[in-house]
Amino acid sequence: MATFPRTEQFDTSLALLREGYHFISNRVRRYHSDAFRTRLLLQEATCVLGADAARMFYEPDRFTRQGALPPTTLRLLQDKGSVFTLDGAAHRDRKQMFLEMLTPPEQIAGLVAAFDEQWRASQRIWETREAIVLNDEMQPLLLRAVCQWADVPLTEASARRRTREINAMLTYAGVASLRVLGALLLRRRTERWCQRIIRAIRDRHIAPAPGTAAHTIAWRRDLDDALLDVDIAAVELVNILRPAVAIAWFVTFAALALHEHPAWRARLLAGDDGELTRFVQEVRRFYPFFPMTGGRALHEFAWRGEQVAPGSWVLLDLYGTDHDGRIWDDPDAFRPDRFLAWDGSAYDFIPQGGGDYLTGHRCPGETITIAIMKAATRHLLTAIDYDVPAQDLSIDLSRFPPLPASRFVMAHVRPAS
Repeated sequence: MATFPRTEQFDTSLALLREGYHFISNRVRRYHSDAFRTRLLLQEATCVLGADAARMFYEPDRFTRQGALPPTTLRLLQDKGSVFTLDGAAHRDRKQMFLEMLTPPEQIAGLVAAFDEQWRASQRIWETREAIVLNDEMQPLLLRAVCQWADVPLTEASARRRTREINAMLTYAGVASLRVLGALLLRRRTERWCQRIIRAIRDRHIAPAPGTAAHTIAWRRDLDDALLDVDIAAVELVNILRPAVAIAWFVTFAALALHEHPAWRARLLAGDDGELTRFVQEVRRFYPFFPMTGGRALHEFAWRGEQVAPGSWVLLDLYGTDHDGRIWDDPDAFRPDRFLAWDGSAYDFIPQGGGDYLTGHRCPGETITIAIMKAATRHLLTAIDYDVPAQDLSIDLSRFPPLPASRFVMAHVRPAS
């Protein structure tokens, strides 16, 4: 019977905070093992990396996400009762709701159209400024776009407040500091705002169009044919808005990639949609997004010669798998052409999770993310010209989630010549 190696330290929580996205991969290399045991937050954990580990982790109904994330991280990113915390039939039913909203081509096209409209409106403002910070601009732009698409009423004052609140959810989800308490209060404000919207829809005070996210969530029924509790419906509405705003991180990294790899700017201007898709996929693979995801085993099973007991905490390294040299040749190089030979596996390219969309916990908004990133890259290439002044573009991989230190400053934004 094989035995996974164990870290020497009694608890490696401080090492995780110090090493960040490299925490698991550093030890995988040290122990020459895809899996190792450790303690995090004084709890036993098994850390795993690679395509085989992802296949094990995303086996349907093998893990629950309940108790698999630090409580503050769960509260900031998902909260209790969300699709992420459900298992079995309840999870599949709720997940189906998200797939109905996020995957049909007409829904994707509608959100991209809203994004394009909001970009044009924002661009007119950018052209009047000496400089802008791209990530700071993308967050409210994406919020306005997703609310327009979802038929969620949003005033300008509300847009500013909600952007600040969602930014706090994303910025402090992986932070160990007292600032998390403030972020939780801001999250609560967003939830109360969404609760008011759900009640207003059910009381017929506002009437979002059928098929929109606001309408779908407000009138969704559970497996007992009861309307979702208002609090739960509000949480799921936040789970439409927050991930859309999070695409700002990917858009910022796309702009950084165009700056750091100027040959790809020329290729994309002369290339086709397939080339743009490969570029966007490489941005998602190469730059950091989610570091890892966790699960608690629902039942005992064997993997790699070890028995995994019910309740065991398993952490899958997403970033490390996307940089696994056994899967990706020269993984620390930015090479979009690697996707010419990619077979579309659901387990070796997992920036937003892996496995099957319906039966597992893979992000249902992945296709939306790709479409918005492609639209944003097109705008960066063909709608505007801009200068990139001297700035700190380093990325601190001990932060969750990281950005370039300057959040990507663009100066003298002007219409493309």
